[in-house]
Amino acid sequence: MIVVYGLSIIQNSTFKIGFTMPSLYAIGVGPGDPELLTLKGARLLREADVVVAPVADPGGSSLAHTVIREFLDPPRQQVLTQVFPMRRESADLEELWTQSAMQVIEFVQAGKKVAFVTLGDPSLYSTFQYLYRQVKRLCPDVPVEIVPGVSSINAAAALADLPLGLGDERLAVLSATSPPDVLHRALEDFDTVVLMKVHRVFVGLRELLAAVGLKEKSVFLKRVGLPGQAVFRELDAVGEDDLDYFSLIIVRKA
Repeated sequence: MIVVYGLSIIQNSTFKIGFTMPSLYAIGVGPGDPELLTLKGARLLREADVVVAPVADPGGSSLAHTVIREFLDPPRQQVLTQVFPMRRESADLEELWTQSAMQVIEFVQAGKKVAFVTLGDPSLYSTFQYLYRQVKRLCPDVPVEIVPGVSSINAAAALADLPLGLGDERLAVLSATSPPDVLHRALEDFDTVVLMKVHRVFVGLRELLAAVGLKEKSVFLKRVGLPGQAVFRELDAVGEDDLDYFSLIIVRKA
């Protein structure tokens, strides 16, 4: 939260703020099932004056907003979207993130309680981190409260009935788009490996898992907590239509 007094913009475009309480929240809304939103997240959404949801493209829809729609009060609250393109390198990304941060700070300046919603957990592969970095750059003293959410990893493990770690076992979480040697080393060194962003590299990934003798130890899951969710315990049964953006693989050796 950030309840603010005396916020001003000084000549070097840095925001100067004095605070009594926080009023900016990053709320993890879970993988897609509204019932997986935490009680704290639901309460803060109801209390918010402004709810900000990320979209990949201008005019696009926000899945995070869809998840939390039933908790909102549109006549009272302002609900808006901010564009966070899903690409790694672009000259305009920093500018977009800065514009989003300035917009949020302006709401705070007006005394608004702002909630930024993000799928899963705000600290794990989350769009929120790009906004957070710019808010802190512009206003280092802004207190931001991060409200954890159920990650797709936890929801997928529960759906697949797989423990992520027991006793002294080691767990690795990494992007399936990592270099092959990084993937190979993780599969070799860890007891459980969660591979994110598998949809674009699935065929090569399946070949790698077969080559290291772990294809039969792998479970593919798509759209966990969303319509069309599915679990594949045989990777050869995964078809091209199953390669959804919201898909991952859990590799468990035990």
